[in-house]
Amino acid sequence: MSDELNLGLLCYIAYRAMESGVLEALEAAGYGDLTAAQGRIAARIGPAGSRVTELAEQAGVTKQTAGFLVDQLERSGYVERVPDPSDARARLVRFAPRGKAAVAVAREAEVRIEATWSRHLGKRGTAQLRRALTELREITDPYR
Repeated sequence: MSDELNLGLLCYIAYRAMESGVLEALEAAGYGDLTAAQGRIAARIGPAGSRVTELAEQAGVTKQTAGFLVDQLERSGYVERVPDPSDARARLVRFAPRGKAAVAVAREAEVRIEATWSRHLGKRGTAQLRRALTELREITDPYR
């Protein structure tokens, strides 16, 4: 048996480090009421908004769980539900102004964290990692 960690676990460890760093930055900026679960749903909201069923599918949770998390985000002022212009019976979840501000903080944190990783790996190592993960996405990401 090898002591080497499998690639999935190695990717997950890096993902969790990114997620933790983003949540820390959000907390420092006054958005400490956001949870990791809420963030995983919010990260999947499209530019024009998304239906709860889409968010649930992409996050790998039940529609009820996604709805519960969206309810929490809505109560906290991060998102709003609006009519879907393509289907009057449906509603879209989109970012409210507070959510847009939090997304900007999260994006800045992602850039800082990635820069730290790039300094550690070097320019060539970072480019190789990005290329390999981008290629792997072709067979692992049904939402690309």
